[in-house]
Amino acid sequence: MEIYNNSYTLENCSYIINFDSVMRDKNIVIEDGLIKSIGEEKEGDEIDCTNYIVIPGLVNAHTHTPMSILRGYYDDAELNEWLNKIWEFERNFDKRLMKLGSEISILEMLINGTTAFVDMYFNPLDVKELAEKYKIRAFAGYTFLDSMFEPYEIDKLQRNLTPSTYFKPIINVHSIYAVNEKTLKIAKQLRDELNEWIHIHVSETRKEIYEIKKKTGLFPVEYLNSIGLLNGKIQLVHLGWIASWEINLLDNATVTYCPTSNMKLATGGSFPLYEMLNKTNITLGTDGPASNNSLDLFREMKIGVLLQRQMYWNTNVKAHHLFKIATYNGYKLLDIQGGYIKQGNVADLVLLDKNRIYPLFKDRLLSHLVYYISGDYVKGTIINGIFRKRVDIEKVLLQKIKELYDILNS
Repeated sequence: MEIYNNSYTLENCSYIINFDSVMRDKNIVIEDGLIKSIGEEKEGDEIDCTNYIVIPGLVNAHTHTPMSILRGYYDDAELNEWLNKIWEFERNFDKRLMKLGSEISILEMLINGTTAFVDMYFNPLDVKELAEKYKIRAFAGYTFLDSMFEPYEIDKLQRNLTPSTYFKPIINVHSIYAVNEKTLKIAKQLRDELNEWIHIHVSETRKEIYEIKKKTGLFPVEYLNSIGLLNGKIQLVHLGWIASWEINLLDNATVTYCPTSNMKLATGGSFPLYEMLNKTNITLGTDGPASNNSLDLFREMKIGVLLQRQMYWNTNVKAHHLFKIATYNGYKLLDIQGGYIKQGNVADLVLLDKNRIYPLFKDRLLSHLVYYISGDYVKGTIINGIFRKRVDIEKVLLQKIKELYDILNS
């Protein structure tokens, strides 16, 4: 079911939850992709939401969509060994499979309540096409990776990448250790000229920080600052080994926490979430389906809290922190007025089955969203005002999985 009318009403929403508030038994009027009002008003078609809890859309701030093809491919290795094995596969990755992998991942994310995602891979034109097809907000670009691609060729391709309704280009740089300084400066020039942001893995392992320190005399975040990359918009992913004094350099940055992937690849370290709360914009990512192996941000929120408590021996990080990071902060990275249900914001929403969430007490709902439920509780997703039922997306996903098996068996 999809609704394209100029205006319609989510009638009698059982609960409407933001990271800092819970409303009960209210209507949400949606018009031209925006939230027009929250209250008693009704306009246009009416969707009965008596059995739904409505939350803001979730943002997967870091993933690698084609890697659904690589789910389970090489699961029991540390990062460096795993990465070498993955790169070996990717050098001969069939383009048709790559696109199908992105499509399967997008459908999985829609089913699990993700309304926007940030992708790092080699097929942004596929992602652009699929974003328009499924009407999900996607941010992707070509990836600088010196062992596979000539940097000036990536520069040329990136300059020809244009935005569309649901797609916006970004500049992907794999990591400091996978490119040289010349490539980093090419990426910086692109950012400055095109007004796109840089998306890069940083300080992921102890080995990385030792090697960068030995090579440059600086820790990774310090090094990026020294060559001017922190002077503009940049997104730093992982940061399990960021030094305490480097946190003060993050005023213009967004950082992305990927707890499941970090644990699975045994990267160690501690993402200093609580210490960075008032220093920079923190977002949440699943990482790719080959290193998580889930694309479910509800699971990621729970694991994100629990890992902080395990590593720091305290409960400073709360459920509401992770919920804000996955919603409001994600939209802040995207520079879109969303991630919070209020008049004037984009109508990017998720409908959850309230009858499966119990005990259903108002003061426990935010806790349930982070510690209890999973993407299986999602019944519908609204992006830019367009409503899709879970069951309809699942049908398409099953078709695409069959298509994958047909290709693999041909």
